[in-house]
Amino acid sequence: MKDTEKTTGAGPARRSRTKLVHGGTQRSHWGELSEAIFLTQGFAYESAEQAERRFVKAEEGEYIYARYGNPTVRMFEERIALLEGCEDAFATASGMAAVNGALMAHLKAGDHVVGARALFGSCLYILEEILPRFGVEVTLVDGTDLAAWEAALRPDTKAVFFESMSNPVLDLVDIAGVAALAHAVGATVIVDNVFSTPVYSRAIADGADVVIYSATKHIDGQGRTLGGVILGSRDFIRKVVEPYMKHTGGSMSPFTAWVLLKGLETIDLRVRAQTAAAGLLADRLAGHPKLARVIYPGRADHPQHALAERQMGAGGTMLSFEVAGGKEAAFRFLNALEVVLISNNLGDAKSIATHPATTTHQRLAPETRAALGIGEGLVRLSVGLEDPEDLAEDILAALDAV
Repeated sequence: MKDTEKTTGAGPARRSRTKLVHGGTQRSHWGELSEAIFLTQGFAYESAEQAERRFVKAEEGEYIYARYGNPTVRMFEERIALLEGCEDAFATASGMAAVNGALMAHLKAGDHVVGARALFGSCLYILEEILPRFGVEVTLVDGTDLAAWEAALRPDTKAVFFESMSNPVLDLVDIAGVAALAHAVGATVIVDNVFSTPVYSRAIADGADVVIYSATKHIDGQGRTLGGVILGSRDFIRKVVEPYMKHTGGSMSPFTAWVLLKGLETIDLRVRAQTAAAGLLADRLAGHPKLARVIYPGRADHPQHALAERQMGAGGTMLSFEVAGGKEAAFRFLNALEVVLISNNLGDAKSIATHPATTTHQRLAPETRAALGIGEGLVRLSVGLEDPEDLAEDILAALDAV
């Protein structure tokens, strides 16, 4: 980028919070403190020869069209790549654009994919409906069972795909274990890491090749915008993902990138505070007579607590619980909440309660939901930044209404 210089205060050796504040920043000759929004769809060239050269090969800091790349978007990509500990990133218009882009860019007719069965409804739609239309064979397995992964993998398996922590029942997939099995047959490991968050992510170190985030969630964290990002090696991002995304139109807008840059500055503080509050609420709710079960990976009674500690070092910002009495009781609980909001987003500064069986996972057949542990009384809680005591009082009072 002409007349700009890149900051040097957030190199790979810096700690996470420093990278989140300074990483990837480019400043113009004005020396602006906050990152600039380059709200433009195109770029002017100094000559026809320069335009020709850029279309043949644009160098770092040279741009052609906002669908291909933009200075503000590039700052976001570089900052999140620094945090994740990988070589490069491609920012997308939404989290699902990132999921679709990572899979569709990598796969072709005749390929085989193994995926975890416990996935967000839209991710399942891509695996069960879209990929097979284009001749990709998909096998779904119990993501928590390494033996099931090993049995499903084949010499022609091109990729594996899973959520590191599943939505909404908070099952964990052993990233290192699955990666070792997948790499043995030459398959690419693609991980949706939304619930684990970039703050607690160790996915690349554990063997993931590609990491996906819905930036709509914790990265923005304040309910403002849609966004997504695909992270991985420079070859995968620039030779596989970029050609597909720039020609199919799933790229991020500059304004969204600027909002997300601001979100990254505070994500570490927000997520750690939300995690502490989630742990407190899980402890308060455990054993409650109106609840059939409480699910939180940070508690010792979670069947995968040891894996959560090893893979994340924390329990995360999400917890789920089963209200005894099914849908009717769950609805009475939800309708009695006063501080916690009813919505289908997560990772927000505001605490959000969701009834997955009738919203995010309603398209699944009842028997499929039952097999995944998504009962009629299940409530997913995304813990926000309110005072934890106010949240506890609100939830306990709502349970009294059941």
